[in-house]
Amino acid sequence: MDVITTHTNADFDCLGAMAAASRLYPGALIAFSGSQEKGVRDFVERHPDYLPHFTRAKDISLEAITRLIIVDCQQETRIGRFAEILERPGLEIHIYDHHPVTDESVVPTGGTIRVCGSASTLLAAHLMESDVVLNAEEATLILLGIHEDTGRLLFPSATPEDYRVAGWLLGQGARLTVVADALTPELTRAQMGLLKQLLTTLKTSTVHGVVISIAHASSDHYIGDIASLAHLMRDMENMDALFIAVAMERHVYLVARSHIPEIDAGEIMKGFQGGGHATAASAVVHDHTLKQVLERLDGVLHRSVKRQVTAGSIMSKPVKTMPDSVDIAGAREFLTRYNCNAMPVMSGEKMVGVISRKTVEKALHHGLDASPVTDFMHTEYLIATADTPLADIQAYMVTGNRRFVPVFDGTHLAGAVTRTDLMRHMYGGRRGQSAALYDLASLNVPTRTRSVAGLLGKRLSAEIRETLQQLGDAGDGLGLSVYVVGGFVRDLLLGTANLDIDVTVEGDGILFAEYFAGRYGGRVRSHQKFGTAVLILPDGRKIDVASTRLEYYDSPGALPTVERASLRHDLYRRDFTVNTLALCINKGRFGQLTDHFGAQQDIQERVVRVLHNLSFVEDPTRVFRAIRFEQRLGFHIAPHSENLIRSAVRMHLLDKLGGERLLSELVQIMREKEPMAAIGRMSSFGLLHVIHPALKLIPDTERVLQEARQVMAWFRLLYLEDRCEPWQVYLLALCDGLTPEAFSDVCNRLAIPGRLASQLCSQRHQVFTTLNAIKRRLKLTAEVRNSQIYAWCSVFTLEMLLYLAARARSEQIRRFVSFYLTRLRTVVPLLDGDDLSRLGLKPGPLIGRIKNRLLQARLDGEVNSRDDEERLASSLLL
Repeated sequence: MDVITTHTNADFDCLGAMAAASRLYPGALIAFSGSQEKGVRDFVERHPDYLPHFTRAKDISLEAITRLIIVDCQQETRIGRFAEILERPGLEIHIYDHHPVTDESVVPTGGTIRVCGSASTLLAAHLMESDVVLNAEEATLILLGIHEDTGRLLFPSATPEDYRVAGWLLGQGARLTVVADALTPELTRAQMGLLKQLLTTLKTSTVHGVVISIAHASSDHYIGDIASLAHLMRDMENMDALFIAVAMERHVYLVARSHIPEIDAGEIMKGFQGGGHATAASAVVHDHTLKQVLERLDGVLHRSVKRQVTAGSIMSKPVKTMPDSVDIAGAREFLTRYNCNAMPVMSGEKMVGVISRKTVEKALHHGLDASPVTDFMHTEYLIATADTPLADIQAYMVTGNRRFVPVFDGTHLAGAVTRTDLMRHMYGGRRGQSAALYDLASLNVPTRTRSVAGLLGKRLSAEIRETLQQLGDAGDGLGLSVYVVGGFVRDLLLGTANLDIDVTVEGDGILFAEYFAGRYGGRVRSHQKFGTAVLILPDGRKIDVASTRLEYYDSPGALPTVERASLRHDLYRRDFTVNTLALCINKGRFGQLTDHFGAQQDIQERVVRVLHNLSFVEDPTRVFRAIRFEQRLGFHIAPHSENLIRSAVRMHLLDKLGGERLLSELVQIMREKEPMAAIGRMSSFGLLHVIHPALKLIPDTERVLQEARQVMAWFRLLYLEDRCEPWQVYLLALCDGLTPEAFSDVCNRLAIPGRLASQLCSQRHQVFTTLNAIKRRLKLTAEVRNSQIYAWCSVFTLEMLLYLAARARSEQIRRFVSFYLTRLRTVVPLLDGDDLSRLGLKPGPLIGRIKNRLLQARLDGEVNSRDDEERLASSLLL
């Protein structure tokens, strides 16, 4: 049996969604889970003929339900007795809701959950796609639900889909007079008296540039449905935001209505233990006077109201443009290179039009490749300034079906607001893959900002905080925005120490670095070609400084071409979402975190995710970085990103990588504290073949790698001053099963410098020879003199010696290596060449032989003092 239900205290959206669901699920029983709002009860009394047949919830056998359809709700606490069966095995749960998923949401097996204006819209859209024909009553009920939850399609939460569905419902015979009558109920005498008080006390004030209306009233007895008074007042006065407070009996009732993004009514009411939507919310305050509540409301509003959004606050800058001299084919190249769907056309410094990808593609379809772009560009467009309200831009885009608005500073093109910027700001959803300039692939991730100044105080040393503040002050001195970006910010959120500071400047990074050095000391090493610099502080610390820039690739695996661009573009060029956070360190915004691509959510979910589907095509080295970050951070590569890695391997994109770039990535992986898991992941993706076709992770190789891991851990515990390159040890262990010729090919593939490659190949061969010699010796006798251990070990570099220990299966051989490193290798004779000369020895080969004999004697304990050595040397001269 199918049952359709909704949340308790059902409103018109619940009613309309249930009516629509009854057409999607023919034969299903329809039941309210609890009470209904007064307006719904009144409508049901006046128009019983409009309703489908309802069954009382208590008359439905829960055991007989096989599929539960829930509309306009996802919380089990709001569906009454139907919550009792949610955990039943085999029960189908279909949910249709327009609210975001939360931790408390019921997990559905079907349905649709998507952010839009109303649940009625979601269900009616299914009916529309299926060409279902409605009667006038059904269409009216569904339209009533849409109109209520979207404020008659005027709330900011209203979407194009709501408008399309509403238009379809009108075509199905929906009656607007019934909708209007239901949403504008007749007032009782008590409500009329209360409304008069509210209009008398109505006061309008401005908070952060946003106009807010507040009214209050009192009553000795309870008066119901004051929410309808708020609707009526807002419509009468055309208010952007209205808050009413009514004292009744011992409580103060608050109702909030808003249709501007700067005021989230639900969030503000949470401050009074209430709740609701961004556009409509309420709360009941106990044991407070009306005056106390109004004073508290004033404080909450000043803390909560966002500053009014203008073009300057969301525009993208600098703007990528194309010259008016290009033809249509060239225009497509510009749009593709910069991943744009619209771009301004310039005649010198003057903007003369806007060209869209849609126009270009149509022109190409008609064979107009060589036609001038000026023949088809838009020459009429809204000219905005940084202070232009976002509402004006929204109206222009919606009514004119435009996607691009230029923003000017005088006659200078200072930035642009695109449809992507607008939709991201207003309707941004849970996640997306990209968020770069000009309508990139996804519109789903809103740019999120929050302050993490508190984290900076808790997790950074005073020295680092002071450095960041000085960098911000330098930016203020030049009028430039300065951000810390990348791993430093990621690890700050993770609570992991990271002293590598990367700074990005919206402006000239080299000029910034030089200004900082002149002001606070230090020196600068700059790279003009890339607009980057290394700032070397007086205490030796290094800070990488770069201008915000974008990169594009002429071919897969090629090095990128770099150009100056906006912060958003700069972050979009990075490898993974978790590395796209930007932390502003200018004084006025110190600690403000900007997240264009959902990085905070991926960090919370511990996911490594590429920003776009061509990421591994453009730069295949990101495959290795994905694995490195996954293992270092304890994250997991997102399933879609895994698929993209396998596609890149299948397409042989990594085979085109230069040896130096491939070696660089392998070195970084093998320098990690625990590289074993990363090597295993490389093998699972088929990446070892990129190094050499014969390279496989067979059991013997895994054993040597595991032994190398233990040897490196042991070596670190020795706290020796010797510098060791772990990557060489792990590379040797990984290639343990290869023939000498194959290992030489590996060195060539990785472009290992000739001298080092020759040393690795020759000493690797000598390791095999030495191990065989040691095994033969141990078969003859277990007693081995120190001088023999020294002879075996002293010919090897430190890295090769550690590889020898890892490759050896004998614990005794490892003890030999350990004894050599900790005791024997520092042993030297007390007599030097001058001492031997004074004993009458002439310069020549004999001195070397005697010194070796003295070393051997000291290693084996034959001599213990200088006199012992002199006697031994004298005897050798006879």
